[in-house]
Amino acid sequence: MTVKKRPTIYDVAERAGVSKSLVSLVLRDSPRVSDAKREAVLEAVTALNYTPSRLAAGLAGTRTRSVGVIIDDFSNLWFVEALAGLRTALAEGGYALSVADASLNAHLGIDPIEAFRALRVDGIVLAGEASAPAVARSGVPAVVLGVRDLGAELAELPVIASDEAAGGRLATMHLAVQGHRDIACVSAPGASAARRERGYCDAIAELGLTPTVVRAPDTGEAAAREVAAELLARAESAQAPRPTAVFAVNDPMAVGVIGAARELGIAVPGDLSVVGYDDSPIAAYGLVSLTSVSGDPRELGEAAGQVLIAKLEGGATQIASRSFTPRLVARGSVAAY
Repeated sequence: MTVKKRPTIYDVAERAGVSKSLVSLVLRDSPRVSDAKREAVLEAVTALNYTPSRLAAGLAGTRTRSVGVIIDDFSNLWFVEALAGLRTALAEGGYALSVADASLNAHLGIDPIEAFRALRVDGIVLAGEASAPAVARSGVPAVVLGVRDLGAELAELPVIASDEAAGGRLATMHLAVQGHRDIACVSAPGASAARRERGYCDAIAELGLTPTVVRAPDTGEAAAREVAAELLARAESAQAPRPTAVFAVNDPMAVGVIGAARELGIAVPGDLSVVGYDDSPIAAYGLVSLTSVSGDPRELGEAAGQVLIAKLEGGATQIASRSFTPRLVARGSVAAY
């Protein structure tokens, strides 16, 4: 099978009978081109099925109409909805998305911001932790999506996020309203988890209860299952009151808590109520039916995209951060005590 050669800008110029630089002007919609030559170039583009290279445009000093997005973990379904919202907002301006997992190639010492810099993206969305010096070196507008620990150097960037401390409080108060008084929190590293945990602690203090916080080494289901199993087994062996409810700082961790409970013969929600966070697609699965706090990641993603477009298209420099109010989505993982 012979692979057909991809047409180049030189092929377009030759077919249209013009110079390569004039083709570039047409592709950039420059007004400095006559109607006749513009029509000839566009006819050649159509006939050859020519697609301009975004990278070549970047090297030529023009905009690539591409945006780089840094995320924390491809396995976290929160990013699915957030990226969908981003895509909706950026598609209106004709921008393409390039996504990099900050932790995926960490063992190779690869900084995704530097990779985006090489690709000459027009802007960056920080939906994961990133190096402040690398962001500064990128030289392009950036927006922070979600609560991130980015340091004082990036404090001036607009942050589009849910009020996650309020969300942690909302989850805890929901359990308290159901009659629970022994409420534990399964937390994890990271700025987002810390905010949610703080909301839990604030609510527990307000209720006059005793906090119980266990922290997993990461935000995944397996890590949460392990620490939850230790928490529940320890309470049993010490004959201490076992928590009747658990707030986990994300949905995969909540699933881990449910798994640990079932392995120990603890029924959810009959013996243990569980609330997660993010209202990710897994929460709505019938077998899980997880009560979860929603920060509406699709809405956050769309808002972040709109802010970035305002910076790219309008040249806006001072854009205020936006905080969205979370809501609780009640399902079958919580029962009255």
